[in-house]
Amino acid sequence: MKYLDSINNPVDLKQLPVSALPEVCSELRAFIIEELSHNPGHLGSSLGAIELTVALHYVFDTPDDRIVWDVGHQAYAHKILTGRRERFHTNRQFKGLAPFPTPLESEYDTCVCGHASNSISAALGMDVGEKVVSGQKSVVSRKHVVAVIGDGAMTGGLAFEGLNNTSMLQNDLLIVLNDNHMAIDPLKGGFTQYLLDITTSSFYNRWRWRLYRLAVRLHLMDETKRQQVMRRHNNLKSILTKQPNNIFQAMNIRYFGPADGHDVVDLVRILREIKNHKGPKVLHIITKKGKGYAPAEQDQTTWHAPGEFCVETGERKAAQGEKHDVPPLWQEVFGEELLAMAREDKRVVGVTPAMPSGCSMSIMQKVYPDRVFDVGIAEGHAVTFSAGMAKEGAVVFCNIYSSFLQRAYDNIIHDVAIAQLPVILCIDRAGIVGNDGATHHGLFDLAYLRPIPHLAICAPRTASDLKAMMRLAPTLGGPVAIRYPRGRSMEDEGLRMKDERPICIGNGVCLREGKDMAVLSIGAIGNAVAEAIDLVDERAKSQEPRLIAHYDMRWLKPLDEDLLREVGERFKTIVTVEDGVIDGGLGSAVLEWMADHSFTPRVIRLGVRDRFVEHGSTQELYHLLKLDKEGICESLLQALEK
Repeated sequence: MKYLDSINNPVDLKQLPVSALPEVCSELRAFIIEELSHNPGHLGSSLGAIELTVALHYVFDTPDDRIVWDVGHQAYAHKILTGRRERFHTNRQFKGLAPFPTPLESEYDTCVCGHASNSISAALGMDVGEKVVSGQKSVVSRKHVVAVIGDGAMTGGLAFEGLNNTSMLQNDLLIVLNDNHMAIDPLKGGFTQYLLDITTSSFYNRWRWRLYRLAVRLHLMDETKRQQVMRRHNNLKSILTKQPNNIFQAMNIRYFGPADGHDVVDLVRILREIKNHKGPKVLHIITKKGKGYAPAEQDQTTWHAPGEFCVETGERKAAQGEKHDVPPLWQEVFGEELLAMAREDKRVVGVTPAMPSGCSMSIMQKVYPDRVFDVGIAEGHAVTFSAGMAKEGAVVFCNIYSSFLQRAYDNIIHDVAIAQLPVILCIDRAGIVGNDGATHHGLFDLAYLRPIPHLAICAPRTASDLKAMMRLAPTLGGPVAIRYPRGRSMEDEGLRMKDERPICIGNGVCLREGKDMAVLSIGAIGNAVAEAIDLVDERAKSQEPRLIAHYDMRWLKPLDEDLLREVGERFKTIVTVEDGVIDGGLGSAVLEWMADHSFTPRVIRLGVRDRFVEHGSTQELYHLLKLDKEGICESLLQALEK
């Protein structure tokens, strides 16, 4: 490539004339499309942010100047321009580049940005913190701080909290609102419509800026006067543009835009003009998700993260390889069952924070659009909104990915559990989720939900279990959490159970008898446990089969106390297995129950010990954690030998 091959950092980029930047953008776009065609990642968002990324690194002096990305889906061009081009082929792979910006990987990455809506708060803290440390409270900071918020992140409550505080504090923060009208699915809501309705006269903006610069040169304007004038000029702007007062300017945050986010030369001009303005400011740019690659522009939801594809034809390999004889994905089981329940009961509704396609609530949405509520990237609101509907008698299924549910913890306690409202939390992507890494693994839900009073917690091992738990949950009269993993569901294949009781609250099941040791598992990882026990039978030195009993607990809360009493009386060694952190999860619950009831077995806990798990394929990570079939088998053999 003419330019990209020689750009190893932003300093190299700055050596080019502005006229070369459109070609740099073209080369970046081609590079990203080619790389992601065979090493899948987040395509659409990064294609839409290329011109912005080039302009930011061209105008600002990173890493001394700070760029805070929100969300990290937008940041592939940023990675490539900041010394990671040669390693980009390892992006999202085990031991390769991280899926999202992280300061553990590069000094150009200012903070972790796997989740949404944190950029304004973090960037404001950096701007104010630098002023406090340097003592430069009254002059323009030596460092510039830019928050780039997009991909629907502006719908998150934290973004508005940060915006409110930005309007209150002395700061020079630049907020770039990358407005592409999308998250993964099309954005909904009043603020989205507000952004669509913003129209700013280029004539007005041009002359306002010229008059301001003239007033400064003539010493007719200083910062104090500017603040006063800024508060008063909204009415004039409303007259000139026939537009209501701008929400940002009403909060004393200077507004520029909207600008064409795909005109890199103009973006450079605008950023140069506004970078040294004192006080907080917003640059509103309009971009198109998937820009420059026709298939991604035409189907932005699918091409958010399309998997492998053919660059020339735009044909996705995942679509090529779809078969009807493979088990459905867990979210598909959820989506189909939810639709079936909605057809039977008009009170059934679905709530999701911007993930209708990801959690397959879109299946019901297509049939009953008025009973599915996409609330935007607002997990806390999703839970409290669900509580309000449940209060009025609706049967509410609120589906949130495990790692995103962390953001709604107080809402679960304060708005659902205390009042014992029958909200059904369907927790998708629980356990190890693969290449999205530490910010997205669903490892904490069992541990952080277990202490909450009145909340029942269950985990299906099979697709049939999930359907049964969804059917049971509305009959229990209180809040229920159902957690299930990413990937394909499973059904029993010839596995004979000792006890085939139907699922009811707080009942586990014995999957196989044994005499030397009991294994207690919860959720889909029980399928790997069953395979591991079969391996133990093959490898154990003893000639007697059925050394190990296997129990599927099904419920973390309430626990099956009859099952635990039976296990405590019969076995001296108990192994618990869970695909989550072991501190506070199933293993802790079993230990506590045994101690409280004067049983003293040896309890060995298998799960994730005190660590954040990196990115990689689910198979690689389960192997790393020794939670795959081979790893569990090895642990069980060691336990038998002791």
